[in-house]
Amino acid sequence: MDIIFIISSIIFNVLVSILYIATKFGDMELVRVIGIIILFLIIPFTLALIGYIKEKEEKKVIISLVIILFYFFLEILLDYILVIPFRDILALHIPYIVVFYAADMSMIGVTFDKNKKLGFAVLVTFFILLGCLIYRYVG
Repeated sequence: MDIIFIISSIIFNVLVSILYIATKFGDMELVRVIGIIILFLIIPFTLALIGYIKEKEEKKVIISLVIILFYFFLEILLDYILVIPFRDILALHIPYIVVFYAADMSMIGVTFDKNKKLGFAVLVTFFILLGCLIYRYVG
């Protein structure tokens, strides 16, 4: 389960980074495709949760995965079910951002708990994500 979780975390950060760059350049078709691919990561994260529950993993790992899955369900709800421009509504966007970063911090924390070296890989991809986010809004 560890490798599924860790690889999914790295893929998540890389894809969100690409999504930010595509948004900057106005390639909304690529944004749409990347967004859907990101949502498919719900599958390996769910498999990891089921595996960790079966292995009787520590509660902090289970809770971290619940936070990650909550983010995915929130994303599906807001972007694909309700289809509202929540990123333009501050009262919705701020809680969404908090959940997003809670999920990403959960990915980093669990990965460090499982494998210190790969924890740094996930952390580096997170910093790349932040760099892409800054680049999106600069200039």
